[in-house]
Amino acid sequence: MDTIWLTGAQWLAVLRIGLGLWWLESWRHKDKKTWFDGGGITWAADIAAKHRWTPVRSGFGVVVAPRPKTMAYVVVYAELALGAGLILGLLTPLALVGGLLLNFLYFTLMIHDWAEQGQNSMMALISVVALFAMSWQTWSLDAALGWF
Repeated sequence: MDTIWLTGAQWLAVLRIGLGLWWLESWRHKDKKTWFDGGGITWAADIAAKHRWTPVRSGFGVVVAPRPKTMAYVVVYAELALGAGLILGLLTPLALVGGLLLNFLYFTLMIHDWAEQGQNSMMALISVVALFAMSWQTWSLDAALGWF
């Protein structure tokens, strides 16, 4: 593979790190007080209650609604963990799959609002490319430790 300035593996590392910065920004810009007081989950519950798919409505009611505070912490700190993991290249395949899972859950919840899907589409695409191109081979703790 011919590239300009960096090697192919280094460009993939840039892509991985950029995705990590995107997740970190998603974590940073959240109003944590509102999220931890239930604001984020309340918003999601309102969306889920009107969802066209019964499994989404009932699944949200079974998994998320009974534990809104816990789920708020899971979402917020998952974004932080994904960002840090991708930037540092630590447990990178797990971070990429975890990010895909969060993107998929958001896609499913927001299926009726395509205006909301652009960011998640790009993040999912980058995750797939970074995962299958093994973007942890360069500039990562995984490579330094000989993992994966």
